[in-house]
Amino acid sequence: MSGLVPYLFFPGNAAEALTFYRDVFGGELQLLSYEQFGRTDGPGDAIAHGQLSGLVDLFASDAAGDEDAVHIVGATFSLLGTADSETLKQWFTALADGGNITDPLQKRPWGDFDGQVTDRYGIRWLIGYQES
Repeated sequence: MSGLVPYLFFPGNAAEALTFYRDVFGGELQLLSYEQFGRTDGPGDAIAHGQLSGLVDLFASDAAGDEDAVHIVGATFSLLGTADSETLKQWFTALADGGNITDPLQKRPWGDFDGQVTDRYGIRWLIGYQES
């Protein structure tokens, strides 16, 4: 794994969120609990570290009592050209399920396609591709 990988802190639903992202993006998912890490600052079954590895890499955990949970303002995760156009269209649709399309996936005046969606966990995504 190389490059920038987001690390998200969820308010007690990291396993659910990472499973959702695995279902959307594919890849391998590893979930490790607070108990497995020997942590006592939260419930033993809370996620201390979760990792999705594949075309899209994400790290996440459940926020401990004194940590803020994810609330991203003024930023979006860009998946421009990350996969073929059909895959990106599927990702857009899957991320929109239970979320909100802020800008439909569409052809732009310059010829490329892109759109923005905020998923059910409040994460904003920019998805796009060039027509072949």
